[in-house]
Amino acid sequence: MNSSSTQADTVSTAFTKNFIVVFLWFSINYVNGTLVVTFFRHQVFYENPRYILFVHMVFNDMLQLTVAVTLHVVSYTFYSINVSVCCLFLLMAQVSTMNAPLSLAAMAVERYVAICNPLRHSQICTVRRTRILIAVIWAAGLAPSASDLFILLATQPIEFFHSSLLCYNFNIFRSPYLVYKNQASNAVYLSCVGLTVMYTYIRVLFAAKAATTDRSSAAKARNTILLHGAQFLMCMLSYVMPLVDFVLLGLFPAQRTAILFVNYLIAYVLPRFLSPIIYGVRDEKFRKHLKGYLFCKYTLIKVGSRTVHSLQVR
Repeated sequence: MNSSSTQADTVSTAFTKNFIVVFLWFSINYVNGTLVVTFFRHQVFYENPRYILFVHMVFNDMLQLTVAVTLHVVSYTFYSINVSVCCLFLLMAQVSTMNAPLSLAAMAVERYVAICNPLRHSQICTVRRTRILIAVIWAAGLAPSASDLFILLATQPIEFFHSSLLCYNFNIFRSPYLVYKNQASNAVYLSCVGLTVMYTYIRVLFAAKAATTDRSSAAKARNTILLHGAQFLMCMLSYVMPLVDFVLLGLFPAQRTAILFVNYLIAYVLPRFLSPIIYGVRDEKFRKHLKGYLFCKYTLIKVGSRTVHSLQVR
């Protein structure tokens, strides 16, 4: 969660950066929140494993984006914060970051079963199993962060948790050996998840092409898979961005704050735009119901001598 340092920014620059970040946070979360409302308002969605996995990913995106924006704004407002509060933020940030590729992998597998084995899809992908899978995703995402937190609690005195520091990631609490070990485990994790997702996407793409003679349907399936692939690659940016920061800062040290801010937007903010595009706009079922919640208007209704405000959706 590296953000640019306040020491090198003027007041106008700091205000502009935070305005951009908060505006993007509000815009993305408004659309994503509308997707969640649409999901829970219609039974056809929350009885479908595909949409259950989708709304879980949207919720995870909202959590990840909120934590990322909060840490960015806090770094300008307070610069350093209490260690205990920092640990809570970092726990949520790391869990939601780990959950993102796992959620995409689960959605890819569900699409693989639906297209490559449609007769058994209803038996394999049930609502109950989908909820269990989501619990497993959260357990897998929580395990590394929980171990970091337990090590910190065991090795640091209680006074440390009452101090303050600049909060950006768990590496500030790790020894160099643990930082290297964490980077190695992340590389293994990325390799396993990445291979699973890419293999599944390729199988789904060829299966969808073979299953239909309709060129428009095949093209739509191909575009969906490509968007999923782009979403997955952008999701992975949060893992490789520290290396990108290191290289760019070595080449252009005078542009430190600009590099960190742009990389922060690319890795943590802009990828959250893709979920509404893939499912909110391109998915016919969601698009049908989404318009009514995105665009609302108030009307005045006369009831006797009283005027009642009524919210209508279009």
